[in-house]
Order: sequence, then C-alpha cells, then structure tokens
Amino acid sequence: MAGDNAREHTGDASGAGAERAASGRAAALSPWRFVVVFGVVSLLADAVYEGARSITGPYLGSLGAGAVLVGVVTGAGEAAGLVLRLVSGPATEWSGRYWGWTIAGYGLTVVAVPALALPVGLAGACVLVVAERVGKATRSPAKDTLLSHAGSPMGRGTAFAVHEALDQTGAFAGPLLVAAAVAWHGYGLGFAILAVPGIAVMIVLLWLARRVPDPRVYEAGAERTPAEPPAMGSAAVRGRAPLAGLGRVFWRYAVFSAVTMAGFATFGLIGFHLVEADLVRPQAVPLVYAGAMAVDAVAALATGRLFDRWGLRVLVTLPVLAGAGTALAFAGSLFPALAGAALWGAAMGVQESTMRAAVADLVPAARRPTAYGAFAAVYGTAWLVGGAALGALYGHAHAALVPVVLNVQAVALAALWWVNSAAAPDGRTTA
Repeated sequence: MAGDNAREHTGDASGAGAERAASGRAAALSPWRFVVVFGVVSLLADAVYEGARSITGPYLGSLGAGAVLVGVVTGAGEAAGLVLRLVSGPATEWSGRYWGWTIAGYGLTVVAVPALALPVGLAGACVLVVAERVGKATRSPAKDTLLSHAGSPMGRGTAFAVHEALDQTGAFAGPLLVAAAVAWHGYGLGFAILAVPGIAVMIVLLWLARRVPDPRVYEAGAERTPAEPPAMGSAAVRGRAPLAGLGRVFWRYAVFSAVTMAGFATFGLIGFHLVEADLVRPQAVPLVYAGAMAVDAVAALATGRLFDRWGLRVLVTLPVLAGAGTALAFAGSLFPALAGAALWGAAMGVQESTMRAAVADLVPAARRPTAYGAFAAVYGTAWLVGGAALGALYGHAHAALVPVVLNVQAVALAALWWVNSAAAPDGRTTA
C-alpha cells in the first residue's frame, strides 16, 4: 500500500513537473495555432489515405481480386479501424503517452500507403490496406484528446470544426492528386506520390509534439485548478476497469449517436443510386462527393461555433439533416438528389466535428482517451450495420428505405432528448 502510494505520488509529481515544463514551452504557441497546425497534419494525412482509398478497389481488382475479396478486405479494414479503438483508447489512457500513440498511428498510415507502390502482390496489398486503418485506430483516441485540451480555452466545438474543415481539404485534394498520377503513369505512381504528403505529416507532427509536449497546459489554464494533479497514466487510472467511470450521460450519448448513425446512408449507396437511377454518369460521382465535402466543412464550422454557445442542443441538426438528406438523395430526379447529397455532407460535418467535440464534456478529462475509443467503436459499428441494412432495403424493398430512415431519425431525436434530460440548463452535462 505504501509502495503504491509512493509510486502514485511520484507519478503525480513528475506529471506536475511535466506540466510546468510544458507551460513554458507552450507559451509561444497559442491554442489557435496548435489547432491549426494539428489541422494541417490531418489535411496532409487525409490527402494520403483518402487518396489511396479512392483507388483501392480498382487497384485490388487489377491484382486479381474479385468483388467479394475487395468487400472483405475493405470491410475488415473498417472493422479494425473501429473495434481496435476499444484497445487503443484505454491503452493510451493507461500509459499517458498521447503523443507516442498519435505519432505511431500516423507513422503506420504514411508507411503503409506508399508501400502499396511496391511489388507486394495481392496478399501484401490486402495486408497494407488493413494496416492503414489500424493506423487510424491507433492514433484517433489520443489525437482527439489532445485536440480537446487545446480546444478548451477557444471552445471545443470551434476547435473540432476548424480541424474538420482542414481535414476535408485534404480529403478533397488527395483523390485529385492520385487521379492525375494514375492517369499519367498508373497505380504505382498514384501510391508512390503519396509519400510526399506522408513525409510532410511526420515533419509537422514531430515539430508540434516538440513545441507543445503536453497540451494539457491549455486546459489547465482555462478550466482546472492548480491543485488538481494531472491524472493521465497515474496509478489510479491503471487500476481502473477499462470502461468504468465513463458515466451514464456518456452512455446515453453513445446510444443517441448509434441510433442516428444507424439511419445514416453511406455515400457509397448514394453514389450507387445516382448511377443506377441514371441521374449522373459514373465519372461525375466524385464531383458530387467533392461538393458534399465542401458542404461538410462549412457545416462543421457553423455547428461547431453554435455548440460552444448552446451545447448538446445543437445536435438536433444531425437527425434532421440525416433524415432530410436521405429522403432527397434517393429521389428519382437530379436536383433533389443533388440537394440530398449536399445535406448528407452537412450531416457529415456535424458528425465529424460537433459530435466528437461533445464527448470531451461528458467525461472526466483523464477518461477521454477511453471515451473516444468507446464512442467511435459504438457509433462506427452502428453505422456499418445500418449501412448494410439500408443497402439491403435499397436492393429488395426500395420503397421502404426512406420511411425506415425517417423513423430511425425520429427515434434518434427522442434519444437526444433523453441525453439532454441529464444535462445542465446550458446543454452541458452534469456528469
């Protein structure tokens, strides 16, 4: 017992020392600059992996893979990217090495993607495709937690919104870069050229980690009292059950998120409908997607700022946008379908920014890595299952798809009311 107390005291003292050291280093880098630079990291990383994902299917096909294998490999990658966060989140919290997990995750991604340009064969390519998603699972809980600390003095909704807007810039530019490279010299150059933004990711990320080794200093100045010790990686955290202590409000919020995402169609299904209904040519689908991503960025910025003022109440926009977007996107005429795709993009903006920002208000600061990991696994699994169900409805009971989505989103609105019933009057939680 005495030994445990001594270790915990030593851990707290060393943590306090790290925080004091970080305070001096972080003074020259404002929270705004931290968020923007971290957003540049995501911009470059998105250019890498979204560029690669834009050609993964046809590339595997060129190596001899059939539709079933492509579906299995990409599905396995998405599953790994979600389920493994249940491991990486608690592991990050237990170790307290947020930058270590973030750097390792980005490193795995920026190595795996350009490696697809090498003659690795079909089996090797399948492994690398899954490895890229494992990299995302490795870094995401730590990355979101770091961003939540920097966002504390400026508003977390705003921080996640700015990050998402920059993120989507990369998601837009990467596929265009890859398309040009593939058109010029085939798949090999398409993957190899992504090494350039990949190297830039690591340079900027390592610079940021060196400049701000402990972003908790931002939140310490904004919210925490000097007497509150940093709990990350402490003995108390190590002795806790992995998912214990997240609180009933968090789990209510996870239920809301799962329900609304279960009724949220994937763009793959929307794009399939646009071509199947002869509304646009296949070559034009990426342009529709690019337009949706532009709306995504704008919606993220708007709802992120509103979240900082109104709290969870602003998330009423997500079921509304998801339901209306789906109803229009699967219309039989062009302009309603394009309007639906735009609303789908707006819903994505809310989901990728404001919905993530809210998690930091629902749990104690020390539990954020685990909370982000559990949250992503819950809502991501619901989206995968819901997406498969909506695909089945589209293929076998097309007329039922829109009514089912609207009913699911109505349930999601009720679930959000259930979450808000446990929140403070300003929309923040009482957990």
